Parts: sequence; C-alpha cells; structure tokens
Amino acid sequence: MRIARYTTGEDPAYGVVEGEPGHEVVAAVQGDPLYQPVVFTGERLPLEDVRLLAPVIPRSKVIGIGKNYAAHAAEMGSEAPAEPLMFLIPNTAVVGPGDPVVMPRQSERVDYEGELAVVIGRICKDVPPERVPEVVFGYTCANDVTARDLQGSDGQWSRAKGFDTFCPLGPWIVTDLDVSDLSVRTRREGEVVQDGRTSDMIHDVAALVSHASQAFTLLPGDVILTGTPEGVGPVQPGQRVEVEIEGIGSLTNTFVRR
Repeated sequence: MRIARYTTGEDPAYGVVEGEPGHEVVAAVQGDPLYQPVVFTGERLPLEDVRLLAPVIPRSKVIGIGKNYAAHAAEMGSEAPAEPLMFLIPNTAVVGPGDPVVMPRQSERVDYEGELAVVIGRICKDVPPERVPEVVFGYTCANDVTARDLQGSDGQWSRAKGFDTFCPLGPWIVTDLDVSDLSVRTRREGEVVQDGRTSDMIHDVAALVSHASQAFTLLPGDVILTGTPEGVGPVQPGQRVEVEIEGIGSLTNTFVRR
C-alpha cells in the first residue's frame, strides 16, 4: 500500500495511491493512517491534481545513521563504525517532494545523500531485531542533505544536517515492502551519481531500528534514515536532485540560495 499525504489547496489529507505509473489516483482516507485503520471516504483524485507533501512530519524525531555503507565510509576517509552511528535531525528539517532545499549562507558546500527511510508505526522501546517488523509502518525515500564544510568544522552533525529543508521525504510511504535488497539511486541534474543497494548496508533495517530503540523510545511517525551509498557530492544552486528507490518511487527537490 502506498500512503500519501497531500493537499488540494486546503488542509493536508491522506490517501492511498493506486494505479500504474502515469495513471495513478489518490483514494482519500479518513484521518491519519498512522493512528487509525484505513477507511476510504469514496473521494478519488488524479495524482496530477494534488500536491504531494512530506508523507510524515515526525512528531518526535528523525534519527540519522552515519557511515552505514563501507564504500561511503571509505570515500569519507574513515572506517565504518562497529555499531550504528546515530545523530538527531529536528523535524523542522522535513520537507516534501518538489519543495526547495534552501542552501544556508553559512555553508559553502552542500551535499546530497540519497537514503532509504524507515517510518515507525507504534510506540516501542528495546525492540529485538526479530520483532522490528511489528513496529515499522513503512518506508519512503529521503535525502539526508548535509552542509559538508560545517560537518567537518563543528565535529558533531546537528547543525550540518539539521537546517530547515535539509530532510526531504517522499513521495509516499510504502507499507508492504521487502527492503533487504533494493536499488538506491541518486541523480543530480539527471546524471546518476549514487548507485547502491540496501543489501550493501553494514547494519540492516532490523539492526538499526533495534539499536535506536535501545537508546530512544520510538514513537509513531519517527523516521530513521538508514545511511547513504558511496557517491555523495556537492550541489549547486538551481540543480535538481532525485532519489529513486526500487519499489517506492522517486523524490525530487531543487536546491536554491536565498
């Protein structure tokens, strides 16, 4: 099931995206599917007639995972950590598909990082890996945008990864998906710059969710970013970056300076 959050110019609503590419419709549902069963209202809208929003705005937190692909750790000049390397991103960084990513004046180098994102579906703590499927609501695409120069100078990553608009999510949440071996591709201005697979993760989704839950109580709508493949690089103002994940779809955002 593909669950979207959208607007037609009024308050945000939720719906299930149905149909083949180019012929999708959004079947509206009552309330927020994170908190109640899917009940259709009967309204159906062509996908092209709605504006997709970030499929979830975490009420609590976004948890990032650093250096979870060995090749990416190597390109950053370091070894992969023995345990998942976690950092927090404020929910004010979240934007949706098509929204601009604003490059801050404090940074001279802003990078893309295409990633698989996990959306938590129920409150949980100390979840064993084998029970992680019980607490996952679904998956979406993410761009873990990073002010690379500030990441180096600060030593910790909150500012470099937490600027407003630095966490695009979308286009929707897929609730039934085997994420053990999916293609993760990032394109900058149409050119493929990252081409990895989730099977290359050092720590898989079950391990990441379990590890995070040992430190934090996870709440419905919390998002865990699972790390990025090799090939990260800078973006220039006006460039478009697309993150495409097999079985989910594509998330596209344009980078701007203001």
